Amino acid sequence: MPTAPPPSRDVALETRFFLERFKKPIIAAAIVVLLAAISFTGYRFYSDRRATAASVALASANTAQEYEQIIARYANTPAAADAYILLAEAQRKERKFAEANNTLETFIAKYPKHEFVSTAKMAMAANLDSMGKTNEALVMYQQIVSAYPNSYAAPLAMLSQVYILKGKNRNDDARRICETMLTQYRTSFWAGEAMQQLRLLKPITTSTPPPAVVPTIPPMLAIPAAPAPQAPPAPNQPQSAPSPKKP
Repeated sequence: MPTAPPPSRDVALETRFFLERFKKPIIAAAIVVLLAAISFTGYRFYSDRRATAASVALASANTAQEYEQIIARYANTPAAADAYILLAEAQRKERKFAEANNTLETFIAKYPKHEFVSTAKMAMAANLDSMGKTNEALVMYQQIVSAYPNSYAAPLAMLSQVYILKGKNRNDDARRICETMLTQYRTSFWAGEAMQQLRLLKPITTSTPPPAVVPTIPPMLAIPAAPAPQAPPAPNQPQSAPSPKKP
């Protein structure tokens, strides 16, 4: 039995029918995509220009007030993040250690993944040490070593602990840290610093020689002392008469 041939398809007609049927949704989607592309391009252009302006402003800033203006005007830019670090350093130079630590805490909270987070924590520990809070500084240095073992801040934090422990007369603890540094950083600059501190931590033993024993001579064997010479009599004075001899 012969089979009926399949009906012929007019592709152009079907495409035209599809476009006529979904013309409005297609146009709306195209407009949305175009607007999104324009918005993204405009945002990138605005962000780049803003970041460039922030970098230029940061390069010419020198005071704490100027750093604060950059943070307020160019928030969420790389230059604003760097401005926090520079602001804290300016506050430290003015001996405003508590304000500097508040600035660094804000920086860490806003940029927890920033590459300068360990640097900020080192500065906070140094500020605590400058305020006389050596115990808190010691704890922060220990946290830095534990949280960033492979960073440049780790050996510096260990060496800072040595200075604090020496001030507290905890030489044994300081010596252990120096020995750990010699093990972990044996081929680096820090090994030399640790060795120098280790030499200073060695107890200085001054051995005083025993007193010399002076031999004593018995009186019967001692050489009698020679009599003291007598002065000759004066020429004008008569000599004393000799004393009579005893029978």
